[in-house]
Amino acid sequence: MAVAGCGFFPARAGAQALSVPLRIVGARNDSGAEIYYAQDLGMYADAGLDAHPEALNATATVAGAVLSGDVVIGGMTIPGLALAHERGLPLVIVAPSAIYSSAAPTAGIFVLKDSPYKKAADLNGKTLTTLDISNMGYYGAKAWIDRNGGDSKTIKWFEMPESAALAAMLAGRVDAAEVSEPALDIAIHGPDARLLAPCYDAIGDKFLISAFFTSAAFAKAHPDIVQRFCDVILRAGAWANKNHPQSAKILEKYIGVPIPPSNTRATYSERVRPEDAQPVLDVLLHYGALKKPLRAADLFAPEIQRSI
Repeated sequence: MAVAGCGFFPARAGAQALSVPLRIVGARNDSGAEIYYAQDLGMYADAGLDAHPEALNATATVAGAVLSGDVVIGGMTIPGLALAHERGLPLVIVAPSAIYSSAAPTAGIFVLKDSPYKKAADLNGKTLTTLDISNMGYYGAKAWIDRNGGDSKTIKWFEMPESAALAAMLAGRVDAAEVSEPALDIAIHGPDARLLAPCYDAIGDKFLISAFFTSAAFAKAHPDIVQRFCDVILRAGAWANKNHPQSAKILEKYIGVPIPPSNTRATYSERVRPEDAQPVLDVLLHYGALKKPLRAADLFAPEIQRSI
């Protein structure tokens, strides 16, 4: 089975099975939604985990919350985790999350239907929104603009929740927006916006977008728990990949945003493959976000890599 990447550790009676409450935080979008599916489907309880997932509008503060112990496990994009690693923050990936596939793009740049912007160069000097300046979409948008005749150095970036991007555009405060699902489909299937580009294609055909992480100290102290968590996330992702209507209803409940049946849904990793994150790290190095090359495997907790 694909989910064997972390090994399967059945729940067992004893002090550790339910002894550590796991406050888990993720974003209000499709990327990382396995934490919500697992809760709704009872997968945490089946694995002996006392999990408490919740959604946040912005995940920029999650690393600090995990390091302080206020949060045990957080969700973050690979760029955010790579930059944290380079700064020496003791954070480690304990489960992969969403993966990008060019066959089903889940992120892109959109503009108003009547805007004059048709190509990358048209965005030069304009204002674009992104969820935050350390996320995958920000670097994907920069890469697409630069590889298609534009100049991302001229762009003025504005951070805001993805659900607010279209309203900001309609109000004339920004010119274009980089968003992921479900905000992307909601915007481009409405009357006001159109897709300019599936910007992640500039990074690669397939790569790891996001992951779940904890502190290195927690992973070392609780290897059984992080392995159980990894197994649950992979099982939840495999279930969601095959059950879009049901997963949409669960996601709506946790993030408070409707998911129309026509929406393109995220694809989730079903095994642990550190090398899937390498294309992202290479883009970060290209743009100077990383000062030196970084091996993807160095981001992952040894506690889950033993059984890869």
